[in-house]
Amino acid sequence: MWETLTASQDLGRLHSLAAILVRYGFGDLLRRLGLAQTLARAGNVLPLAHLEELVALPPHVRVRCALEEMGPTFVKLGQVLATRVDLFPPQWIAEFSRLQNAVPPVPFEAIRSEMSTALGQDPESAFAWLDPSPLAAASIAQVHRARLPDGCDVVVKVRRPGIRPLIEADLRLLQYAAGKIEAKFPDMRRYHPAGMVRQFHASLLAELDLAAECRHAERIAANLSGDRRLVVPAVHWPCTSERMNVQDFVDGVAVADLVALDLAGLDRAGVARAGAQIVLKMMLDDGFFHADPHPGNVFVLRDGRIALIDFGMVGRLSPARRAEVVSLLFGLVERDPERVTEVLLDWTGRADVDEAQLAIDIDAFIDRYHGVPLGQLDLASMLLEVVSLLRSHRLALPSDLALLIKVCLTLEGMGRSLDPQFDMALQARPFLRRAMTARFHPRRIARRGVRSLADTVEVLASLPQDLRRVLRAMRTGGARLHIGMDELRDFGSQMAHSANRLAGSMVIAALIVGSSIAMTVEGGPTLFGLPLFGLVGFAGASLAGIWLLLSIFRSGGGR
Repeated sequence: MWETLTASQDLGRLHSLAAILVRYGFGDLLRRLGLAQTLARAGNVLPLAHLEELVALPPHVRVRCALEEMGPTFVKLGQVLATRVDLFPPQWIAEFSRLQNAVPPVPFEAIRSEMSTALGQDPESAFAWLDPSPLAAASIAQVHRARLPDGCDVVVKVRRPGIRPLIEADLRLLQYAAGKIEAKFPDMRRYHPAGMVRQFHASLLAELDLAAECRHAERIAANLSGDRRLVVPAVHWPCTSERMNVQDFVDGVAVADLVALDLAGLDRAGVARAGAQIVLKMMLDDGFFHADPHPGNVFVLRDGRIALIDFGMVGRLSPARRAEVVSLLFGLVERDPERVTEVLLDWTGRADVDEAQLAIDIDAFIDRYHGVPLGQLDLASMLLEVVSLLRSHRLALPSDLALLIKVCLTLEGMGRSLDPQFDMALQARPFLRRAMTARFHPRRIARRGVRSLADTVEVLASLPQDLRRVLRAMRTGGARLHIGMDELRDFGSQMAHSANRLAGSMVIAALIVGSSIAMTVEGGPTLFGLPLFGLVGFAGASLAGIWLLLSIFRSGGGR
């Protein structure tokens, strides 16, 4: 543990988190992760009020409440878990989705100090007007309205004071916990918790950089520069840094406010179609998309254009991954079970999959939609059934694909709230056909063939040299097989502790026996009328015995 958790603030934070987990009934998890001492200390300060009520809550509710109380890092983790529809059943996803960024606002003086640090001057010198009341307060940053000296209305997003050290400590603790989970719970390895935490670590640290959010916004704006239906707020770079960003204020109607949309005379069905087409282009054409298009991040302007805000969370799809996604969606829309099966087997990446049973289940799944008119096809339901099928086979999707599916489900739900007749499959079909046509264009096939031929030639050319190196290593004994087994390492450590205690017990027993013999020998120095050396031996044995008992008790062996 101490290899990872070296800073004193990590230990204090660990104690606080342990107390929360114990209060919500997850003490056994801490014990199984080797944190028994932390658990004991957390129990010493645990408030007893309402414990029975908390433990009586359903597990998914207790997990959500614990994450919420543990702070911004774990709120963000819960929001990421809400995208893993392939790992959690619907009631867990619904509970994770309840985790909100909304938190009590930071006092304006603290925010003003952060602004001064970011700007290198007083905020009053940089802005003609600055509203001290926050427009929004989230777990990582707080937003205020302002006006630049040139009269432009803007929003100022400022990172919460002291948030970075707290998140970095939490991420170190999560990395430690993920490693222990893989070592202690072999069944969890198929879900790659350590890899998931590494990806979460990178994405959350990137989200702390508020200037990176603006770069994401400008990249998406450039990719869709030809689409006049989309508005991305302009960035004011002279005032933007890692701690703070400044963007144009969007004066529009929230897409979730259906009454206001109707009063403004906006075409809700048109908004649903345009929004879906914009995000589908990001995903399937550009491979770089807004990964959190929930209703709070989407506004409709008075002229019908759609404005997207908050580009802190984005998704990326490589060209190869986009081709796989297109094949899967095309197979679903066109009812092609062989294509769907092939793609899902490629994604699982596991050798112990029952391929025959998976193919049978997918074929039955596709067959249920045979003959259903495209206008009645519910793409969201189909995607949910696919991930439910994978979950039943204990398979997990790559994280980028889980995020993409979550975005598709969000789009479907948002579109149907705007227009009950909205059809996501109908909007996706032109993109899929275009992508499939482009994929099999003669020029692209020729390019892939040339690339594959070049790779093959390169491998064949290097093969003799590689074989020579392998044979040389085998002759000289340089070829070694490395097997890493955390369980054996832990077992060896436990055996070493046991051997040390056994050796200590033997030394104590020897002291007692020797002292007893010394007590029977006449002559020599005495104390209180008893042989001095015998008394010293008994005192040493007593102290050593007390030390051994305390050591056993502190390590949990006293149970």
